Amino acid sequence: MAAATDALVRWQRALTCALLLAGCAPGGSIDPGDAKQVARGEAVYREHCASCHGARLEGQPDWRQRRPNGRLPAPPHDASGHTWHHPNELLINIVRQGMVPPWAPAGYDSDMPAFGGHLSDADILAVLAYIQSTWPPEVREQRARMLQQGRP
Repeated sequence: MAAATDALVRWQRALTCALLLAGCAPGGSIDPGDAKQVARGEAVYREHCASCHGARLEGQPDWRQRRPNGRLPAPPHDASGHTWHHPNELLINIVRQGMVPPWAPAGYDSDMPAFGGHLSDADILAVLAYIQSTWPPEVREQRARMLQQGRP
């Protein structure tokens, strides 16, 4: 168990360094209180994300269990999932580049494709604004505390 925890801590540190070095945040911001951005994000989500992550952001069944092919199902983006545990920069890069290192630990296998060639930065930010707008206030507050403490 300690070895797994150590590996996770090393991965989190490497990811933090990669985020800092990449300067990966696009111009613009994510504002779950901006009705226009949220509406745009909902439309983009429905077109590009809902087929895997669910119309209600519920994810695929048994999303924590590997399938026979070794891949993990799409996780939920509602409050029941772990999306809210991650900093925006990580989420942006996962959408842009797919679920691959350095945005995922080595050996993590999923069907999450890269959308950087299909969606603009403004679309990606809007999708994240839409997702975050669905989280209850207590989840947003807990997320803010976690991220402030540097705990993704």
